Amino acid sequence: MIEDINSFESVVRNYIRREQLLRPDGPVIVTLSGGADSVALLAVLTALGYDCRAAHCNFHLRGEESMRDMAHAAGICNTLGVDLYVKDFDVPARQAATGESVEMACRELRYKWFADLVHRERAQAIAVGHHQEDRIETFMLNLARGTGIRGLVSMRPRNQLVVRPLLCVCREDIETYLHLRGLEWIVDSSNNSDEHRRNRVRRHVMPTFERHFLGVDASILTTVSNLEAAESLYQYAVDNIIKATTDTAGIDLEALARYPESATVLFEYLRPRGFNMAQVENILADTTVSGRRYLSADGRYVAELSRQYLRVSDATSAVAADEVYPVDLRQSIFEPVRIDVSYHPVTDFHPEDVGPVVAYIDAAATGPAAEWQLRHARRGDTMVPFGRRRGKLLSDIFCQAKYTAAQKREAWLLTRNGEIVWIPGLRCSGLFAIGPDTKEYIRLELK
Repeated sequence: MIEDINSFESVVRNYIRREQLLRPDGPVIVTLSGGADSVALLAVLTALGYDCRAAHCNFHLRGEESMRDMAHAAGICNTLGVDLYVKDFDVPARQAATGESVEMACRELRYKWFADLVHRERAQAIAVGHHQEDRIETFMLNLARGTGIRGLVSMRPRNQLVVRPLLCVCREDIETYLHLRGLEWIVDSSNNSDEHRRNRVRRHVMPTFERHFLGVDASILTTVSNLEAAESLYQYAVDNIIKATTDTAGIDLEALARYPESATVLFEYLRPRGFNMAQVENILADTTVSGRRYLSADGRYVAELSRQYLRVSDATSAVAADEVYPVDLRQSIFEPVRIDVSYHPVTDFHPEDVGPVVAYIDAAATGPAAEWQLRHARRGDTMVPFGRRRGKLLSDIFCQAKYTAAQKREAWLLTRNGEIVWIPGLRCSGLFAIGPDTKEYIRLELK
């Protein structure tokens, strides 16, 4: 139980540091509905010194109540001295165009806008006000639907650009903090309706559990924590099995079949790329058929069989060699590839035995004159590999790695002002390496 302002803020501060959710510098987009969770989130992040920009969505679904919420959000921002951005949405128009439910349409609209705000404000993250009870409700909902270990882990502290700094506190702590700060919040009348399953879990299922099993909330949170640890081991096993059965031709399905639960392993590899279990089962049944292709649900990836090998590639990989993506190393990269970016004092540096999926760069390389890009290889490209003094043709580096023609075309290069700094997943450059004058370094990890 949190009883004073300082203890609440200290718990949240320590949680943010432990989970590495936010950096001290860089704006944060804070979603502000006007409810207790979002008001407390904005208040505590502002108190902790973060540069917050509040974002309020007006879906115009509850008449005057929607306008009341917007006015309250504006008042909170005025009290806290925070800039407020408001967006009006036409939910029925979205539903007519997509056939989505109201809930899904609202979700898609708001997260598209939040992503636009992140880009425009060059923000480091989108902070949302989910707390411990939200995590418990998500666990129960996923359990009822039927799910695997990943679904039972439920809400995570971070999901790409979305961070949840309040997962360390409960609703009662949040309301206590707001009372002590003298901040008011509004209540969404739809929270009292049983129309949505989450509300039914909150209003009926969990109170029944609590009556029969005292302390059930804490027990579920402990279970989620245990599952997180188990999922880490599970994912480690999946990654290592895929690595052990993959070579330049692709995944050797005959070798994969010698491992237990090979279908599950392949599904866990293909699932993030948009493939389903039915496709996995067909792939494993078709290992003697060369040339058969399977397309992911969103059309972005293609899985192609060649004898017993499965090769997965970007369905749009026939891109021009001059395709260029400007990137900002002040935040993680999600397009065209996922690269996690984090900053650390050089005193924390210790080399990791993870190969070229991780690169370390002196943070001094990210000055105002630095232009960072991800692009494909071009004829005549050279790089100075780490540990060497002279440049080397990129074509020679690819040949030594036994890259196929497709792999050479699809490889991404991280460049700074035109110079190749890293070939993610293959080789690091010696440029901007950590040295005796380094004060802070950047850790880049290809996911």
